[in-house]
Amino acid sequence: MARSAVTILLNGKPLEIPEHSGVLDLLAQLGQDPRAVAIERNGDLLPRREFATTRIEPGDRFELVHFVQGG
Repeated sequence: MARSAVTILLNGKPLEIPEHSGVLDLLAQLGQDPRAVAIERNGDLLPRREFATTRIEPGDRFELVHFVQGG
């Protein structure tokens, strides 16, 4: 049986992800290190300590910001 998907907006673009995914699942799918990004969910900054417990709902809007180091 195929797994259902939900559609979210990521940085303004639609993205389908597996149903019942969490924020850490999303980051893994994108190949992102959770320690190197900031995430805004539906207009609110998501604390890093909540990445592991936050479930993604259909229609959620995410903005993903990468930290850049340099000098």
